[in-house]
Amino acid sequence: METIFSIIILIFSVVIHEFSHGYAADKLGDPTARLAGRLTLNPFAHLSLFGSFIFPLITYSLGGFIFGWAKPVPYNPYNIRHKYGDAIVAVAGPGSNFLLAVIFGVLIRLNVAYGLFPSPFIDVFALIVVINIILGIFNLIPIPPLDGSKILFNFLPVRYLFIKDFLEKYWPVFAFILVFFLWKFILPLVHLIFSLITGIAV
Repeated sequence: METIFSIIILIFSVVIHEFSHGYAADKLGDPTARLAGRLTLNPFAHLSLFGSFIFPLITYSLGGFIFGWAKPVPYNPYNIRHKYGDAIVAVAGPGSNFLLAVIFGVLIRLNVAYGLFPSPFIDVFALIVVINIILGIFNLIPIPPLDGSKILFNFLPVRYLFIKDFLEKYWPVFAFILVFFLWKFILPLVHLIFSLITGIAV
């Protein structure tokens, strides 16, 4: 049952993530997502069979955590009216995940203080916080096609563009190593942020 709830939470979290990319781009002058019908919170406009359902089951089964993605929102950087537009659009996605984590973390803190919600609700709130922290951290890692790479490339001096070429060429290797071998070293950070936000241990 927890796995089902986790996938449902993941789906809505990645939908909000992609919507935030599109919303930020739209506000900066790029209407591509809106014209493509992707500036919506309707999950059917965003879901990917592999990224939203199959891959989360794989990561949960093999790594003990749940991770996935939705179809990337279309985006034309040439329409953006800001020097750091690529970085702003990129950070909007993980930023929305951290915002969700904080909102539901505050609800958990309020419950500790005032007992506002029954225990099953708190379990769901905790799942929302954990999953969104994972999404936020994971997407800030500077490996293509994750958002962190777009932030890095936006600020990367021209003389270091060979780093961009290298990462774009070998990103599948780095992503595989990260998901299945290095993620266990990032989990302590997830636990720390969870405790800071909610005031309780995972």
